[in-house]
Amino acid sequence: MSKETIIIIDYGSGNLRSAAKAFEHVITRDGVNAEVLISDKAEDVLKADRIVLPGQGAFPDCMENLQATTGMIEAMEQRVLKDGKPFLGICVGMQLLASRGLEHTMTAGLDWVPGQVVPFDIDARFKIPQMGWNELIMPNSGAQDNRHPLLKSVQGSIESLEESAVHYYFVHSYMFECQYNHHVLGLTDYGGLYASIVGRDNIVGVQFHPEKSQDAGLQLLGDFMAWNP
Repeated sequence: MSKETIIIIDYGSGNLRSAAKAFEHVITRDGVNAEVLISDKAEDVLKADRIVLPGQGAFPDCMENLQATTGMIEAMEQRVLKDGKPFLGICVGMQLLASRGLEHTMTAGLDWVPGQVVPFDIDARFKIPQMGWNELIMPNSGAQDNRHPLLKSVQGSIESLEESAVHYYFVHSYMFECQYNHHVLGLTDYGGLYASIVGRDNIVGVQFHPEKSQDAGLQLLGDFMAWNP
């Protein structure tokens, strides 16, 4: 059985090494036949089995950097949209999935998950950026077996707003507004509920940093590596 390749895209806008180390830890822990490669080369993405797009900083800067990485968006479109390979966007890498971002100016996104990235609209009691641990809430209680494969372990629901057993680490000032509710896979409450996990088909984006979220984050990365959409 050939070894899977997980590509972490290097476009000058992400915390690459910590993400790679988290995946390497899970590969060793779970005995997964896979390797992690950090790359800024489109040809590597075209051969990847799983693709990860991290991101830190402002939406316009990250999008500009991605566009400036030769052939990268075209390779991502081929491997993710056409070939159906599993994709994970992290933090701004999740936000770039939107149709547009409104950080400082209006910037076109990848438009893989229809919607827009907008500032938090919350009262002054809540500091911006949101920085620290927060819980993940399911959009509805539903049967756990019907949940997305990456979210099987999350307990909290919007109906009960019970304390979830699963918390993740967040650092961000803007939030993703999905055009369609069925693309919202998970919510977080910070002065109001917002989409903290979005997705469709073989694409998932998380607003938090799984690589900084200890066991909960490692569980999600392990589930991503086992996911075959």
